[in-house]
Amino acid sequence: MTRTINAILLTLLMSAGCSTISQINLISTPQEVEMGQQFSQEVEKEVKLVRDPLVVSYVENLGQLLAQHSQRTDIPYTIKVVDSDEVNAFALPGGYLYVNRALIQTADNESELAGVMGHEIGHVVGQHGAKQLTKQLGLEALLGVVAGENPSIGRQLAAQVAGVGAGLTLLKYGREAELEADAYAVQETYDAGIDPGGMATFFEKLLAMHDEGDSGFAQIFSTHPPTRERIERVHGLTAELSKKNLKKDSRDFQKVRAYLNERYPIKKK
Repeated sequence: MTRTINAILLTLLMSAGCSTISQINLISTPQEVEMGQQFSQEVEKEVKLVRDPLVVSYVENLGQLLAQHSQRTDIPYTIKVVDSDEVNAFALPGGYLYVNRALIQTADNESELAGVMGHEIGHVVGQHGAKQLTKQLGLEALLGVVAGENPSIGRQLAAQVAGVGAGLTLLKYGREAELEADAYAVQETYDAGIDPGGMATFFEKLLAMHDEGDSGFAQIFSTHPPTRERIERVHGLTAELSKKNLKKDSRDFQKVRAYLNERYPIKKK
């Protein structure tokens, strides 16, 4: 029976073509969560985490608020802060979200931070990480996953994200995935009562700083380039939402940001 299923799937996938295969996700939710757990263990061997309770608690609470208003609540979300001067954030399959300290320090208000975090949660909602893995595995391994012949897939592929500090190539998504994650972020922040326009203003800031040659933005531009197209689309999506009282900033954000600036001053490169 398994061989029959595999043969059918192989025929369908071969007829679909490479571009279609790259959009297919044959990884189940439990497998995706397992992968994320394995990847997170590898990532945390390579990066240093911020342990300050003030910072960790704030970022965790903000991230969970956004996750609760996301379109994917079937998985638990794990949110941590990376001690890095690089302005970036990334999400692993299965709901593991990492926010670089410098991202918090660069944001001017809570809505800007929430917009970027919402974007990363959007990648989890869209299962973009799992689809990337599906693309990288190839047909033979895909069929093994579907047939249940490779339960430890997460451990086998975790090494691909071990070099997180060198570029996160596994998490470099295409244009459509980035636009979809942006759209999810706009809705998430709005539903959470936070001004979704913060994502656009932060992207504009990143573009300006990148044009000025600030090397601290190398990672976020290599993995999630904030293009003019994305900025205009976020503005458009935000304009379509009904008007209501939305929070743009908070005392907690400013307190955490000031603490980080004092405790971890960013070294200019």
